Amino acid sequence: MINETYKKMLQGKSIIRELSEYATARGKEIGYDNVFDFSLGNPSVPCPDDYTDGLIHMLRDEDPMAIHGYSPSLGIESVRKAVADSLNRRFAMDYEAKHIFMASGAAGALAHAFRCVTVPGDEILTFAPFFPEYTPYVNLTGACLKVVPADTKNFQINFQALEQVMNERVMAVLVNTPNNPSGAAYNTETIEKLADFLYEKQKEYGHDIFLISDEPYREIVFEGTDCPYVSKFYDNSISCYSYSKSLSLPGERIGYVAVNPRCKDADVLAVMCGQISRGIGHNCPASSIQLAVAAVLDKTSDLSVYETNMNLLYEALTGLGFEVVKPGGTFYIFPKALEEDAGAFCMKAKNYDLILVPSDNFGVPGYFRMAYCIDTEKVRRSIPVLRRFVREEYGRQE
Repeated sequence: MINETYKKMLQGKSIIRELSEYATARGKEIGYDNVFDFSLGNPSVPCPDDYTDGLIHMLRDEDPMAIHGYSPSLGIESVRKAVADSLNRRFAMDYEAKHIFMASGAAGALAHAFRCVTVPGDEILTFAPFFPEYTPYVNLTGACLKVVPADTKNFQINFQALEQVMNERVMAVLVNTPNNPSGAAYNTETIEKLADFLYEKQKEYGHDIFLISDEPYREIVFEGTDCPYVSKFYDNSISCYSYSKSLSLPGERIGYVAVNPRCKDADVLAVMCGQISRGIGHNCPASSIQLAVAAVLDKTSDLSVYETNMNLLYEALTGLGFEVVKPGGTFYIFPKALEEDAGAFCMKAKNYDLILVPSDNFGVPGYFRMAYCIDTEKVRRSIPVLRRFVREEYGRQE
């Protein structure tokens, strides 16, 4: 007998992927340049030349047995140390290699972090709007994801709603800052307030509560944005990172878990990740990719295009009367739709070859997400189409 849980999941495929597949098919009909595809968060800038050159040199000149051999289950020791040193330099932390576990991107990092600090029946809280894949990521561990309603004024944390949802079954709180889909970055005041709240709840409930920070957009932060390093503010914190966005390497599936050295059981959590891998078949990222990334840890792709694209869209959307919180980072913007049914709004937009993602699966109905990780020239060409869409469908114009 097959597993009915996963069979049922076939009926609930990712709306983001479905829209991306539609955009690709539509592009074959009319030319992809004529499809304004804001569906998928796939980086649109190349990885740094230093990464490519280093990888070529390594593959051509280094010992192939070292490059292509099995990685230790926790990751290559020199890479783990390099990651720890980089975090210490940039964020004034005190990580050691023993606090780092190399993972297959942020998704792999989260899969391990959740299993480190929960058992079936426990709860993990996250904040709307949130990345829809958090639901299967958490629920398929046997824990249960609970969602704190959004503060739509600024997409900071709704602390009143958090107090109502919090209970002693909660073993971890999951944050994503800068946030997919809103683009909002939790500021220092928000993180400090959250840390104080969790310290109080640990005392009240008599057990540890871990703060898991999902940080694939950490380096995509715009001018003037306050976006602190979450683990500096709370001892029981675990950072989950991916190089998919900062180095434009989504297909390489490379990231890590970083356990705060002040965390409860800090010296064993990364080691536990290695044992968790035995149960989920993770078996660590490719050795060659670990080594290549370790040589460029303090570098990024040229991420400036994302702020340029954000400003273009923010100006156009606000000019058309959309309600939208200006993003502080990422490559997403999250306006309120012009009707209550965001799905209907996005279906109408498809008729204009504008591919927008409705917000229902993000936990905030009535909004839509635009992933503006596309060429700036295409963003500019999309704006007259957006204007025509809202004028013809909703009678709005600048």
